[in-house]
Amino acid sequence: MASAILGCVPRVQPLSSPSKQNKITSCFASTASQGVSKSCCCGAEIGGGGGLKPIVVIGDPPTFVSAPGRRIVAVGDLHGDLTKARYALQMARVLSSDGRDLWIGGQTVLVQVGDILDRGEDEIAILSLLKSLDIQAKAIGGAVFQVNGNHETMNVEGDFRYVDSGGFDECDHFLEFLEICENNWEKAFLGWAGESIRWKENRRLQQNHWSPWNLVKRQRGVIARSILLRPGGSLASELAQHSVVIKINDWIFCHGGLLPHHVEYGIERMNREVSRWMKGDSSRSEIPFIATRGYDSVVWSRLYSRDAFDLEDDKQYIQVQSVLKETLKAAGGSAMVVGHTPQATGVNCAFRCSIWRIDVGMSRGVLDSSPEVLEIRDGFARPIRNKR
Repeated sequence: MASAILGCVPRVQPLSSPSKQNKITSCFASTASQGVSKSCCCGAEIGGGGGLKPIVVIGDPPTFVSAPGRRIVAVGDLHGDLTKARYALQMARVLSSDGRDLWIGGQTVLVQVGDILDRGEDEIAILSLLKSLDIQAKAIGGAVFQVNGNHETMNVEGDFRYVDSGGFDECDHFLEFLEICENNWEKAFLGWAGESIRWKENRRLQQNHWSPWNLVKRQRGVIARSILLRPGGSLASELAQHSVVIKINDWIFCHGGLLPHHVEYGIERMNREVSRWMKGDSSRSEIPFIATRGYDSVVWSRLYSRDAFDLEDDKQYIQVQSVLKETLKAAGGSAMVVGHTPQATGVNCAFRCSIWRIDVGMSRGVLDSSPEVLEIRDGFARPIRNKR
């Protein structure tokens, strides 16, 4: 199964099915190295095999996940850097290194904690890659989950302050590719991770910074991004399938940080409201403030990501630790994993390792640091770093 898709042939052709009660119903296509074999597995479970029980997903978008015996890998902020994203996934041993973009993680569960958008030129390509890996993983009892970060919600709001010029261009060219694919979203979206490689080569060859056409191109890019990411837009609707908070076994994953008042409000309720807003649901058009706006919202909070020496005194440190303990107890979790705040020291933990901070600023648009990921096995976590 080749990764460099030329034209609009997808890696896999996913099937669709209605949701069943409050559980995610997934029909997915299994992929083989030669061609594509279709199989539908409708229900709330993702196949087990290998002696492991099936993964059970509750909520739409996914909120609570039971993944017995699975290895869990968490990846931090990617910010439009496809090269670093691929490297991080290869370090995590879930992505093949042969350029074919194959899932090699077996029954591993991969979690990406948001901020794929902004600061880079490969945003849609990364989303495309993760969607393809999710379909492949589900076929053999693994899974890929994503949570939305503040840069996802900002873009759906129409806030493009941090968009790289290449990001606008990617949106413009993706819409052209969508037309080539006769507006078949699944084909175009799944094929873009490979197609974008050829597009970037053509872009480099044709680039002329002194041409007045560049201004027109920028305007086209802004319009294209607005079409894709406005509430109800195709890409916003894709993001709407992701949570702002997800609990896998007894580990909580979110972008900024979960606080007691979020749990009291309802994790599944927040996920559902953000999803409806992104889908452009006319009955819920206002922006869900508690999850997406304000310094103490789920996607913006930095309470748990501050270094110990940033806290004014021991009393403040104890207060933050107390808030974290209260949150975990209320949510029934043992630990939390967050991104959002780049960690100069790499992946690290605090408060007796009840919080793990995994944003290492790997994107060229942030710190351009070496990728690192977090691995969780049998409840124990450890960073995976570049040995060099």
